[in-house]
Amino acid sequence: MQARTTVRVHGDSEHLASRKTVLVTGGAGFLGSHLCERLIADGHDVICLDNFFTGAKQNIDHLLAHPRFEMMRHDITFPLYVEVDEIYNLACPASPIHYQHDPVQTTKTSVHGAINMLGLAKRLKCRIFQASTSEVYGDPSIHPQTEDYWGNVNPIGPRSCYDEGKRCAETLFFDYYRQHRLEIKVARIFNTYGPRMHPNDGRVVSNFIVQALRGAPITIYGDGSQTRSFCYVDDLIEGFVRLMNSPAEVTGPINLGNPGEFTIRELAELTIEMVGSKSKLTFEALPQDDPKQRRPDISRAEAQLGWRPTIPLREGLQRTIAYFDRFLSGRAGT
Repeated sequence: MQARTTVRVHGDSEHLASRKTVLVTGGAGFLGSHLCERLIADGHDVICLDNFFTGAKQNIDHLLAHPRFEMMRHDITFPLYVEVDEIYNLACPASPIHYQHDPVQTTKTSVHGAINMLGLAKRLKCRIFQASTSEVYGDPSIHPQTEDYWGNVNPIGPRSCYDEGKRCAETLFFDYYRQHRLEIKVARIFNTYGPRMHPNDGRVVSNFIVQALRGAPITIYGDGSQTRSFCYVDDLIEGFVRLMNSPAEVTGPINLGNPGEFTIRELAELTIEMVGSKSKLTFEALPQDDPKQRRPDISRAEAQLGWRPTIPLREGLQRTIAYFDRFLSGRAGT
């Protein structure tokens, strides 16, 4: 492996950390590109791996010339042989439109991908992070959701390829931890939004913003009373880094999300207001197994990581609307 050197970390912090070579699978995606950016800012060497099924080269264009950034085109359902110090496993389509497009491949990405990345981490004896999801809770019967809740998931529905794939990946991570003493970090990600979201991924924030900017009707599934909690991407990435750098005994799973809770209708009305759009609300049938409520209990993250979100919804939406305004006019950048 690469020799470690001492470098200054993110922002103006005086804290010093060891320089590492870090593999980020799904690194050209929405979350992955922000994580790559943060790790480079922290002084690390980054290998960004993506098969570009949902990732986009434009998300990492600004990093390609950086001397500590390397791009690899690869599908994690196939074995990978690299030398790294840490692995962040983010590779998997995360929106219903994308993960239901090829559900068998989605399950393979979660399960075979986890096996391949865990095998790599075992060989290298390195720490590995798994980007799990609040979808492991399914349509929850307790609220808010705590990490010790086992969930209410339909194992044979149209969302199962993602929900059960991620649940199986968590099983594999904890079995490698128990059987091979591998250092694992498992984060359960709740709804996250921000610049570089895919404009056609079907997620509620990007849907509403794109529709409002175009003056198109805002599509609400169901009556809009279902709730979600929205975390801005910078807050989430901070949680990722804190979890990866936490003591070895902090394995997770740990909920990472914003505990602020809003109805879908509230989000739609706020988006229309902030865009200054004349869009009207339209209502369609709620998709099968769509959760009625979703809010993280982040007590564990607060206690073990000293983490909680700092960016309120209105501020985060303002930044995200500005990004999509540039994107739709062909001026998208970083």
